[in-house]
Amino acid sequence: MKPGKENRRNFLKNAALLSAGSALPSFVTKASAPWVQSAKTGEKVNLACIGIGNQGGQDVLSFDKTGLANFVAFCDVDMGAPHTLEVLKKFPEVPRFQDFRTMFDKMGTQIDAVTIGVPDHSHFAITMLALSMGKHVYVEKPMARTFHEVELMMKAAAKHPNLVTQMGNQGHSEANYFQFKAWKEAGIIKDVTAITAHMNSARRWHGWDTHITQFPSAESIPATLDWDTWHGVTQMHPYNHDYINGQWRCWYDFGMGALGDWGAHLIDTAHQFLDLGLPYEVSLVKAEGHNEFFYPQSSTILFRFPAREHMPACDITWYDGVNNLPPIPAGYGVMGLDPNIPPPSSGVIQAAKLNPGKIIYSKELTFKGGSHGATLSIIPEEKAKQMASLLPEVPASSSNHYANYLKACMGQEKTRSPFAIAGPLSQVFCLGVLAQKLNTTLKFDRKTKTITNHKIANDMLTGLPPRKGWEQYYTI
Repeated sequence: MKPGKENRRNFLKNAALLSAGSALPSFVTKASAPWVQSAKTGEKVNLACIGIGNQGGQDVLSFDKTGLANFVAFCDVDMGAPHTLEVLKKFPEVPRFQDFRTMFDKMGTQIDAVTIGVPDHSHFAITMLALSMGKHVYVEKPMARTFHEVELMMKAAAKHPNLVTQMGNQGHSEANYFQFKAWKEAGIIKDVTAITAHMNSARRWHGWDTHITQFPSAESIPATLDWDTWHGVTQMHPYNHDYINGQWRCWYDFGMGALGDWGAHLIDTAHQFLDLGLPYEVSLVKAEGHNEFFYPQSSTILFRFPAREHMPACDITWYDGVNNLPPIPAGYGVMGLDPNIPPPSSGVIQAAKLNPGKIIYSKELTFKGGSHGATLSIIPEEKAKQMASLLPEVPASSSNHYANYLKACMGQEKTRSPFAIAGPLSQVFCLGVLAQKLNTTLKFDRKTKTITNHKIANDMLTGLPPRKGWEQYYTI
């Protein structure tokens, strides 16, 4: 169903029902809350997957491997594209839809939970509709494209605590998560004052003309693609192949660049366990090939976080770009690519001069880390040997990120990257992207959540008004 009076009426009716329900006492159970669809303990979760190609397709296959998912619906704006065929061939009997709104209209009562593996700009509306209908939500990182959208998603999740949420930074359920937590609690990681995070592999937009003055010229829309629904809340653009199949990540209008792609795999544990929250200042230190349309060829972004309880102020410096390497401390060791870290979503695996990862500087120790679930090591090696007897035992993960979500839907676990944790992390990226786009320094008031030195940037926290017919998703 395309957005219209009937669809808006249904959405607002569901939203009103949820709003009324959220005012009930906290002891209301799932059994007495009919708007909550959830699998019983020991059963499979009835899962609808929105976005089944590229990363969304990998998510479908990963959920299938858990043995905990019963697929009841697949949705993708292009069911005829080559990148969706792997999933469709594997699960030929699952009902198919091109429009998530139609899927919810027809299948809503059969769905317990959803996965959302679509471009960044489309995360928000799907998430808000799913939550309004009482569905658990797994959404790929970053949560949304604008600071305000992430804020609304957090508020919607908080308003409906019976619903499970999870952001798809998969390493947040692997070894690095449990190690960082254990080392922090044991006092091994303490007094952190600086972190560098680096992703120096080639990106899709490297080599593009950075002097462009307009968007790419219009091309014929593929016959199988619903170009209108693909845009979601964003304003329409004439079709061009450089907008789809991962290319959307290149453009400010649709994606979040290298920072939004890899930031959640690099600084997620530090952000959570060091209680960093939101920065008070974000500066674009370097931007090679800066333009108003797509992301720079190289970027260095400085995020400054204030002192927290018993913890000193901390700076995070982000580096992207093939030759834009951070300072490498003595004793760093091997710099080459780690084969255990997934390649960038560029379609081509290219060697980088430095493994994607981070370097964490505390007052006493320096830690070297990779990406996703890669664990930390103390450097140099001589210091690591001195500390070996002091390191605590690190528990093994009871579930990967996908199983963790489904087990949480069944009431067996709690998600490790719920919106309450993933939201502020995603907002850090939103602020970084604003500094990139405007090529400036932003001063941010953490209490009022406003940018105080740049009116245009402050307006961009909300962004452009949603496209006509999509306004209803901004109501909680």
